[in-house]
Amino acid sequence: MSEQDREALRRLLMERSVRHGDFALASGQRSSYYIDCRPTTMSAEGMVLIGRLGLEAIRGKGWRPRAVGGLTMGADPVAYAIAAASYGTDVQMDAFSVRKEAKEHGTGQGIEGNFSPGVEVVIVEDVITTGGSARKAIAAVEAAGGKVLGVLAVVERGRGGLDGEGREVMPLLRSGDVGLE
Repeated sequence: MSEQDREALRRLLMERSVRHGDFALASGQRSSYYIDCRPTTMSAEGMVLIGRLGLEAIRGKGWRPRAVGGLTMGADPVAYAIAAASYGTDVQMDAFSVRKEAKEHGTGQGIEGNFSPGVEVVIVEDVITTGGSARKAIAAVEAAGGKVLGVLAVVERGRGGLDGEGREVMPLLRSGDVGLE
């Protein structure tokens, strides 16, 4: 990964997204810090950095997905940034979002955007701790006939999210990179 982009993302996360205190995580665990990636992933600079770094990481793994996406809402800006960065490259991919619950109206879809059965995808996350959100997205994609190549996270908290499940997780940064743990 471009060290300059990686350092810029690290700085941006520390400035905008890291909070100290006593927090309950989505996993139910307690933590002395919280990483709210949205101020970073939804910033102009963050989108450009995440797009470039995410595309570089996907290429580096040799993955050739047709689409990237994950559980809405944390995964959405990550997927959109990577898809936009991929435009015009040899690994061009579109984005999709996995709903937390299927719609009760319209088509009743659980996956929105550019996804179809048989497509190879990379699941994305903003922060991965225990892997619960990624697990839900993987289950929805596989139930709809998609093939998951792996998981890409902006930050991995080092709590063994998908260890032992045969799912490769590629973090752009680890919590230690932003001065935590």
